[in-house]
Amino acid sequence: MNTILRKSILGIAGLAFTGGVFAGPVAAHAADTAHAVKPVTATATATVQGDKLIPHGVQGDQSRIDLNDEQTKNVKAIIAATKKAGMDERAAVVSIATALQESKLENLGHLGDRNDHDSQGLFQQRPSSGWGTVEQITDPEYSTTAFLKGLKQVDGWQDMPLTKAAQTVQVSAYPDHYAQWEQQAADLVAQHWNK
Repeated sequence: MNTILRKSILGIAGLAFTGGVFAGPVAAHAADTAHAVKPVTATATATVQGDKLIPHGVQGDQSRIDLNDEQTKNVKAIIAATKKAGMDERAAVVSIATALQESKLENLGHLGDRNDHDSQGLFQQRPSSGWGTVEQITDPEYSTTAFLKGLKQVDGWQDMPLTKAAQTVQVSAYPDHYAQWEQQAADLVAQHWNK
């Protein structure tokens, strides 16, 4: 995309961060799902594909959750949208890790009193921040494509640690939390990419 569009997207994201708009949805949802997160020791399962999936190695303690059918369906939708966008397995790992952090791969609607902002969907995108309509951002293909468009605007995202690439797009109040999902995201991509 052109520089003006990129600066506009990053400017909107910066305003959102400045206002602390992401703290509510992330904190509210994290409190509800913290019991499901279990720190695990990183395994070498996904690194079979070499540097493609985890080029920098995982950072910090890793978390893992068991996925239900709906969450697995969302993983497959993220992978399909990544392929459709012409992006590689690493982009899918970044996307899935981001969605694990933001929603635990659940396509969330508005959280009501637990959420004082309008964040929704797998990536907790906000209609008021220009991500799209509620209908669009609760569509896994659309929300993944929107996230990937943001990721493409990050110069050198392929060479960044996952958490930095994800944070540059998401502008979260919790920038380091994406790293904990890298191993599970890579395992999921290794499992579902070629299906």
